Amino acid sequence: MHKAELLTRIVQRLNASLQTLHAAAKASHAEATDASNKAENKYDTRSLEASYLADGQSRQARELADAIAIYAGLQLHDYAADETIDLTALVALDVDGVRALYFIGPRSGGLEIEDAQGNIVVLTPKSPLGQALMGKLAGQRWSAKAGGLPTTYRIVSVQ
Repeated sequence: MHKAELLTRIVQRLNASLQTLHAAAKASHAEATDASNKAENKYDTRSLEASYLADGQSRQARELADAIAIYAGLQLHDYAADETIDLTALVALDVDGVRALYFIGPRSGGLEIEDAQGNIVVLTPKSPLGQALMGKLAGQRWSAKAGGLPTTYRIVSVQ
């Protein structure tokens, strides 16, 4: 998959998540303000809980909107063989013999985009694996503990 297409699909997924979150926040707000949820006694907190939920969903929606704006304005970089990994790198990584694809993005770490070659996972430079990849070159190897087990990593390619 070309990185421009990957970027488009990331923005599409984030927009779909934002729409879902907006609908959920609207429903939570309606529940919080509904007359039927008026507290019947001092221990009845249904309305308060619904308002906390609506507030949290609104905060998540703002974070998603910020991520969408950042990805929409992101300038992609094609990496030469001698360039170190940085933001917008698409990295093929061999982890103990298993190949995985990662896109180094500014936000939304953990987001998975399906591709014919497998899933591409968005990593941020702040994640442990993202930190380990930053500044490395294609072909480099290193070992680290993952889940308490010794693991060997090899960078197969960087685009």
